[in-house]
Amino acid sequence: MIGDKLKTFLPGLLLIMLGFVVAYQFVDPAPPNTLTFSAGTKQGAYYAHALAYRDYLKQRGITVHVLESAGSLENVTRLENGEADVAFVQSGIAAPDNSVLSSLGSMYYEPLWVFVGAESRLKSLNAMDGASIAVGPEGSGTRVLSLHLLKENGVDASNATLLPLSGSEAAAALLAGDVDAVFLVAAATADTVWQLNGNDKVKLLGFDRAEAYTRRIATLSGLRLPEGSLDLLTNTPAQDMKLLAATATLMVKADLHPALQDQLMQAATFVHGGRSLFSVAGEFPTPLYAGMPLSKEAVRYYKSGPSFLQRYLPFWAATLVDRLKVMLLPFIALLIPLFKVMPPLYRWRVRSRIYRWYDELNRIDEALGDGFEQALLDELESIEAEIRKVHVPLSYADELYNLRMHLALIRKSAEKMKRINHE
Repeated sequence: MIGDKLKTFLPGLLLIMLGFVVAYQFVDPAPPNTLTFSAGTKQGAYYAHALAYRDYLKQRGITVHVLESAGSLENVTRLENGEADVAFVQSGIAAPDNSVLSSLGSMYYEPLWVFVGAESRLKSLNAMDGASIAVGPEGSGTRVLSLHLLKENGVDASNATLLPLSGSEAAAALLAGDVDAVFLVAAATADTVWQLNGNDKVKLLGFDRAEAYTRRIATLSGLRLPEGSLDLLTNTPAQDMKLLAATATLMVKADLHPALQDQLMQAATFVHGGRSLFSVAGEFPTPLYAGMPLSKEAVRYYKSGPSFLQRYLPFWAATLVDRLKVMLLPFIALLIPLFKVMPPLYRWRVRSRIYRWYDELNRIDEALGDGFEQALLDELESIEAEIRKVHVPLSYADELYNLRMHLALIRKSAEKMKRINHE
């Protein structure tokens, strides 16, 4: 019986296997298990956050190589040249129509801090013509944003001294009186920001026209720095202040494997999902403020969260199942018809062992109608011997015994005719 089933179902199984082989040609390649992350300077927030991503993804079997960089512009260049897979880029830096890159959204606010001397005449950006200003080094997001805002206020290299200073170097120059203003894009907890906010020789410049800036520049947000929020003991700042902020966006190559993009989104939620001075828990990551089209995977993630497979399976298992889902097409396309065809085919194979003898019985029965011949009786005995060798599943035994009953009936008729002839 097992042989019957093998002979019946083996061709179908071979057909399904052939379908799988053909479908496998269309299976997406497995995602790489390594990522190159272009961050920033080792002293900056980009680098520290990139290390947090590295630790998170390491637990999921993905190795992340973190590269130091000069800032957002170099990060964009690395992504475009294929030297990095993912990078932090300040909002507004990458061109919105850059088809090589995709955004995974904004990860956190990057406030712009503008410090001037405590006794400075400078009250706003449009008063900085003729001033000496530290706007950040070439390649940095700080420099790009600073020059943009100054240009909006009619200030540029033709009527002001723009210096490529940043961080502690810029702070030292301001305290020494070598520059009139310092532009910094950094978190409130950054060492330089903390140092300058706590120094009586300098003051923080607020943006009373913050809303106007955000209306003109879509990648900027207006923030409120509450009185005393930096230091309650010294009541720093002494009053509520309006600030401007870009956002740190997570950029990837447009062709980065979707499974890795999903993992990066989960890492972003883990790393940036908490509260900060300027955001509430769960506010980031967000699809807002990025200034770049989101990848399809990011759009899906913001709408529905992690995929079902990524939520409940290890990374390697989830990606394997996701890749092989294309195999379901030939499986379903072939299996359903085979389920309908194979049982009738199996029944036909079993019953054919029984029914083929009826042709012989009919022939002998018709021949007996013309008169008895010993050869016909001998043939019946031969057929009976052959039928006794037939084996069928128990579910078909009644049909086999019906055959034997019909044979016995014809044989009885033949023997009766034989007796009549002898008499």
